[in-house]
Amino acid sequence: ERLRAARAHEPEHHEAHAPHDELHDPQVVENRHERREEDDRGQDLEGEDEPDRLVLAGRGVPHLPAEAREEVEDIAIIGMAGRYPGANTMDAFWQNLMAGTDSVTEVPTSRWERARLSGVKSPSGKEMSRWGGFIDDPDCFDAQFFRVSPWEAKLLDPQQRQFLEVCWEGIEDAGYTPRSLVAPRGRHQRRDVGVYVGVMHNDYAILTADAVARGQHMPVSLNYAQIANRVSYFCNFHGPSMAIDTVCSSSLIAVHMAVQSLRSGECEVALAGGVNLSVHPIKYLTYGLMDMHSSEGRCRSFGKGGDGYVSGEGIGAVVLKPLSKAIRDNDHIYAVIKGSTTNHVGSVSGLTVPSPVAQADMIEACLDKTGIHPRTISYVEAHGTGTSLGDPIEIQGLVKAFGNYTSDKQYCAIGSVKSNIGHAESAAGISGLTKVALQLEHGMLVPSLHSQELNPYLDFENSPFYVQHRAEPWKRLTVQEHGSEVTCPRRAALSSFGAS
Repeated sequence: ERLRAARAHEPEHHEAHAPHDELHDPQVVENRHERREEDDRGQDLEGEDEPDRLVLAGRGVPHLPAEAREEVEDIAIIGMAGRYPGANTMDAFWQNLMAGTDSVTEVPTSRWERARLSGVKSPSGKEMSRWGGFIDDPDCFDAQFFRVSPWEAKLLDPQQRQFLEVCWEGIEDAGYTPRSLVAPRGRHQRRDVGVYVGVMHNDYAILTADAVARGQHMPVSLNYAQIANRVSYFCNFHGPSMAIDTVCSSSLIAVHMAVQSLRSGECEVALAGGVNLSVHPIKYLTYGLMDMHSSEGRCRSFGKGGDGYVSGEGIGAVVLKPLSKAIRDNDHIYAVIKGSTTNHVGSVSGLTVPSPVAQADMIEACLDKTGIHPRTISYVEAHGTGTSLGDPIEIQGLVKAFGNYTSDKQYCAIGSVKSNIGHAESAAGISGLTKVALQLEHGMLVPSLHSQELNPYLDFENSPFYVQHRAEPWKRLTVQEHGSEVTCPRRAALSSFGAS
């Protein structure tokens, strides 16, 4: 699957052999200020920080006329929460991003003894990674608050526990409780709130199976469904509740599905996000034998010398609501999701081989769907795993897609949160979405790390992009439209890929 959500346009086309993530999600997002005024007709007046409804019709731009475009409502992000390496709160995460902190460390001994993988090498001679981005206290859980017995809490996958806590924090951040988030409706007083979570690993089942093999008989958690279902159960939500596994694009696919559900009226509010923990060395052994991990413990997104990625942990969730209802309810709005698309690469030369053609098709579909011209997008949060082949393929796709609309060079910043926290795998998309929403909220761009010396196979000078290397104010783009100078709202694009 491939997804592009209302943030940006996706990469493009090119066939190559690389075990690189190939499921995506393009999104285009704008910023909105939470303060609004009404005119005498009861309509919203856009303030200085409000996004304009701008559509550029540039030279040779494939452009759908307004009447041919399906009218769908924008979706507001009204709450956020998350836990990432070196940051247990959104404020700490933002401070780390602003400071350009690399939160990757060696594997803590509390996870596993590194000696367990000592001496093991891949067929190419690469040692197993000893690096990763790790959250604090993944085993801690407020069982009493969430009405879980100590025995049951011990059996629950910590991903289930962590996601439940983060969803609660996200609802609180939006200024609500589960009871007040939506009004109960109908004869049975149902609360139509959807819950969507991206997840791909189940390390805890292996840990539990190891314990069973040692004679400790206990149930083994064998599926992901309860990660979302536990939230719906505890909060008494009655909308769709599902776990989604499209590997490294899982959490943005979750956001995409939540957006679709809101637009169809299937739910009134949705929680969407992802979770990823590394609690057993078998993942490191598996990916290490496949030469997927970096030999130096860094994600060199767009940088020279990258030979793999660093696994990272993360738990994140956003609270989503149709924009008109968020304005009506005077919600704080971090960002506005304009649209999203998803697809699959189809038949290429290998199951994990990226196709910039398919990526570009998806990006262009998102552009036409939203009526957004890429010349008005000023930031791209790329997948950017930092591999020598994967990054050039992604950039080539983006260049090709944007090139169908504009020939302008180096007007759009690009970065990747993986350079800060590692590749959060099934939570990679939500970590990128959170970073972009925080940048929109603060009006700042933060540095992308480990790329001062760029990958020589990336020709940024002849592309619309430049790598964001420092923290600085996010300036709005000014463009010419029909002979007039127009200042655009801050707009960002977000990509996510899965290797299957």
